Amino acid sequence: MTVVGRARNSQGNGPASQQDMRRRNLSVVLGAVAAHNPLTRPLSRADVAVRVGLTRAAVSSLVDELIGRGALTEAETAPDGRVGRPGRALSVRDQGPAGLGLEIGVTHLAACVVDLRGEPRVWRRVERANAGRPAGEVLAATAELAAAAEAEARGLGLSVEGRVLAVPGVVPNEPAGRVERAPNLGWHTVGVADHWPDPDTAPEPENEANLGALAEYWNAEQAVETFVHVSADAGIGAALVIDGQVFRGARGFAGELGHIPVHPDGIRCACGARGCLEQYAGQAAVLREAGLTPPCPGPAGSVAAGDPAAGDPVALLAERAGAGHAPTLAALDRAGRALGLALASAVELIDPDGLVLGGTYAELAEWLLPSVRAELAERVTVRPWAPAALRPSALGRRGPVLGAAQTTIRRIMADPTLLPVG
Repeated sequence: MTVVGRARNSQGNGPASQQDMRRRNLSVVLGAVAAHNPLTRPLSRADVAVRVGLTRAAVSSLVDELIGRGALTEAETAPDGRVGRPGRALSVRDQGPAGLGLEIGVTHLAACVVDLRGEPRVWRRVERANAGRPAGEVLAATAELAAAAEAEARGLGLSVEGRVLAVPGVVPNEPAGRVERAPNLGWHTVGVADHWPDPDTAPEPENEANLGALAEYWNAEQAVETFVHVSADAGIGAALVIDGQVFRGARGFAGELGHIPVHPDGIRCACGARGCLEQYAGQAAVLREAGLTPPCPGPAGSVAAGDPAAGDPVALLAERAGAGHAPTLAALDRAGRALGLALASAVELIDPDGLVLGGTYAELAEWLLPSVRAELAERVTVRPWAPAALRPSALGRRGPVLGAAQTTIRRIMADPTLLPVG
């Protein structure tokens, strides 16, 4: 990538200032180092200059600043037999700047800390019933988990530079920091900072489906640029990624796939409408149809995600389906067909490159995919559609909290001046 000549400023309404140009060039240099595989060969300042199309002097100045901001490290490499001084290898630091991701689910809390390379270094999950509890109580428990995760991160030499919170609800574009509606939690118009012990460290809320979709895009080996990501927990959420960016809608309400009617005269939904997808493909609906009841979350404490002993209804469904439990298989088939019906409408309307099943759907994909694909094959007839365009996410239920943590890192990579000097 080359960053030379005249550029637009950050508002896009005129020539870029020197400060804008340097900020952009810092990002380009940092990105070039991050994209390099250090196992292939050391990456020197001269190598970076060739890759980004800047002079060696300019790159050297930018590298010095990135080192001063704690983003890069430079180590002397072993002699390779050539005449002259040993080279020096640049790499993104695995200590220093980090991002903290938090998640509030209906039956759990989670935290994740990633370093500047985007690598997860801390994972924590607490099984906890949050539905119907006061928002202040839930956020206080989340703050305790955040403090524990940050303390563990400090022990690894990491410093949290930003915090993002994944919530199963609507987060409007304006005003910032507010959860407008999270029906499965029972929240209405909740300001996160209003209930956080230290408002200065309050996390920025974001819809969990959006963060799960971004995590999928950022971490996929062969990511497509335009896709629909659909996931489920207590409810069903979807996110539309267009050219690598989440489409939030005019007010931030986009992605309410769970309330698309799949049976117009069907079951009454908690939202007041009839026949919503959640009533046929949501977790509670599948458990009900399978003749199962979700176990209660165990005592508060960190547990391994997916441990059936922790009261995990998804693990319970997977266990029963794997054992050939007929009611469970029938329930998953019914859910898959309802989901396929809703996704067929999305495909016809949006024309995405692909569909991704995330969250609990990813962990139940073995039994959901056949019926979803059958429904898509039957209903998507006016455009080409390949079965392989629908796939499960490799991230499973970790997607939203990972996306929350990586949001801070992506912002730093785009603007390294967000990091303090020295």
